[in-house]
Formats: sequence, C-alpha cells, structure tokens
Amino acid sequence: MQFKDPNYVKTIKSKIVSVDFISPLLFRLILAPTMIIAGFNKLNLGNPDVSLFSRLLADENVVAWFGNTEWGLGLPFPDLLAFLAGWTEFLGGWLLLLGLFTRLVSIPLIFTMLVAITSVHWHNGWFAIAPSSGDSSPAKVLSWFNIEPAKQSLENSNEVSQRLSKINEIIETHGFPSYLLEKGSVAILNNGIEFAAIYLAMLLSLLFTGAGRFVSLDYWIFKRFH
Repeated sequence: MQFKDPNYVKTIKSKIVSVDFISPLLFRLILAPTMIIAGFNKLNLGNPDVSLFSRLLADENVVAWFGNTEWGLGLPFPDLLAFLAGWTEFLGGWLLLLGLFTRLVSIPLIFTMLVAITSVHWHNGWFAIAPSSGDSSPAKVLSWFNIEPAKQSLENSNEVSQRLSKINEIIETHGFPSYLLEKGSVAILNNGIEFAAIYLAMLLSLLFTGAGRFVSLDYWIFKRFH
C-alpha cells in the first residue's frame, strides 16, 4: 500500500516539516501585541507628565494594585514586581514579534501568566466571558460526566442569560439601543483563567519548539553561525 512506501512516507514528512513554521508564527503574532500592550499599560512610557526616568518605572496605580491586600493582588515589593512584569511583557512581546531569543523570553512570560492565573483569575473559574447559554457552553460536555463544577457553570450560564435579558430590556426601553449595541451585543465579564491559560499554552509551545523556521531571527542567526 502507498503508506508503506518509504519514499511516500519521506515525502509526507518533508511536507510537514516544510510548514512547521506556521504554528509558531501564528502564536507569536497573537501573543506579541497582547504582551506589548499589557506591558506598556503597566509602565509610565506613555505618560508625558512624569520625568524621563519615571517613564521607565511602573505606573503608580499598577503598583498600588500589585501591593494592596484588600482590592489588589497583595504582593510583596509591588514597585519591583510591577516594574519587572511591565518590562517583561513589553520587551518580551517585541522579541516574540521578531522571533529573537524566543525560547529564552518565553520563560519569564510563562511565569507572568502563571502569576496572573493563580493570583488574578483563578477564583473566577475558567471562562473569560460568561457563557450566556448552557446549551452552547463547553461546560455541558463535562456535565455529561457528572462533574459538579460543570453543572454549576451551566446554572451560572442560565443566570447570566436572565441578567442579559434584563439589561437588553432596559437598553431597549430607556437607552439608545442603536448606539449602545452598534458595535456588538452586551456580554458579562467573568474574568476567568481562559485567556491566560491559552497564552500559557502558546508560550509553552514556543518554549519547546522555538520561533519557527524561516520566519524568525532565531532561525537565521542559528543558520548563520552553525
């Protein structure tokens, strides 16, 4: 049969290898702007009202959020951690975009995602945006196996649906529906770990596979010196 032919198998492997850069490239293009803007917003880089040196430091509101134990993260050394998180994401995002030192920069970015998952999003569950229908929620699949948190998630989806209906009724009656809903329907932010977990999975893939052949500076630098 054809699949037993060594030349056929070799051809298939060759075709797979020839496009093995696509996934790393897509991951980098998704992650880079996300990390860049996340880091930029933690720093004073865009603040014209502070000194040049202060622009390199973390925004005071971000520092307060990092350190506050009541409404923030309650982390020690908030000035230092906010500074490190901001520059890790900002510079790391640009390096990902270029495909430079990809494996190396993935490590601190993985750490920032782990911190975000455990300290910011964990208690909110999985979903970043609360599903508004139990019938279309991925939790329904898990509920087939009698997983209790999945059942609770479906109940939450039904409650979300009720609240969204009320919100839409209020908008229709008292608001400006053509204006308020022009850019999209109303959603309820759940702020779960979903997005951070997806970014973590992408970064782990880049850590082990690298930035991809042909489309990264890592590839051409390695090719030049080896």
